[in-house]
Amino acid sequence: MKKLLKKNWLLFVVAVINIIMLVWQPQREISVLRFTGKNFLNFLFMLTPIFICIGLMDVWIERDSMVKIMGVRSGFRGALTALLSGMVTAVPLYALLPVAGVLLKKGSRVSNVILFLCASSSIRIPLLLFEISSFGWRFTFVRFGLNILVVAAIAFITEKLLTDADKNEIFRKNEEL
Repeated sequence: MKKLLKKNWLLFVVAVINIIMLVWQPQREISVLRFTGKNFLNFLFMLTPIFICIGLMDVWIERDSMVKIMGVRSGFRGALTALLSGMVTAVPLYALLPVAGVLLKKGSRVSNVILFLCASSSIRIPLLLFEISSFGWRFTFVRFGLNILVVAAIAFITEKLLTDADKNEIFRKNEEL
């Protein structure tokens, strides 16, 4: 019991707070629980198709193909593929980490996975369209260009700073998941 409590202490604290609130202010707590339930269901409905697609990607895409496309020797083409695939994603950020795990499992270069994650979080095409309509095309294209430079710098500097032992540890831990 202690081990379970130590591992899930935050969940336990939230449950205790909810019970206390249910006793002291039941009407407010019921609305909070309804809101939480709706968000949890929304989360599940969003995450389920994403995990199905990740599973299909894991089964359908051969490791050799992924190594050719985004592996260590993929060069500029692999970086461009990672950047463009990150730009066209329209999933929440929490769904990108399992995709990154599959990319690593299939032999993608670490910098390409970082490029994919950074592009997915900051250079999305739907975001660009919103920015053009809100801020104008000049602002959007300046931010877009700077963002590409910064994302590329982050990805390649991070990979250069990682030792081979660090990279092997990343791949080993990814396989454990």
